[in-house]
Amino acid sequence: MQITHSHILLDACCVINFCASGQFLAILKSLPAEVVVTTVVQERELKTLQRLDEEANDAVLEFEAAIQEGLLKIVDFESEEEEESFVNYAVDFDDGESASCAIAVHRQWAIATDDNKVIKFLQKNFPHLQILSTPEIIKHWSEKQSVDSLQLSKVLNAIRIKGRYVPPKNDPLRNWWQKSSE
Repeated sequence: MQITHSHILLDACCVINFCASGQFLAILKSLPAEVVVTTVVQERELKTLQRLDEEANDAVLEFEAAIQEGLLKIVDFESEEEEESFVNYAVDFDDGESASCAIAVHRQWAIATDDNKVIKFLQKNFPHLQILSTPEIIKHWSEKQSVDSLQLSKVLNAIRIKGRYVPPKNDPLRNWWQKSSE
């Protein structure tokens, strides 16, 4: 996986998946770019992660540790244009996705999202932006860290169960995911 931008903005769905994996910090460390989330995603997803945490999961602790260690930066709107785009995108997307899209578009950052509607919107309107997915990032992490097949299977199954995510049928890495999670 080649990262073509200086920053990767994680949408809420990817934050949940990576935290559900139990390898959030390791995944962030494997990425060759600055990793960020919007304030909107941070505030909203902490509540979701706290629900995950009630199931004996260290998701909140890992999320907070990532921020403290500087592996994950929090960004907010810096211009009226970003705020205006956020409002316009909120017609079609939830607040986290709208904020992520607005900032990624205006700052020319890569975005990591699994939301099909967001992906189609970005591909159509901003084809120059790099769009990454949970499978791409997990595969990158597993290869960069030489993760053994047993650990990879555990991570993928944790994402499936705790994050409630499996790649869609049209995802080019779906077969890799299914084989690796067995």
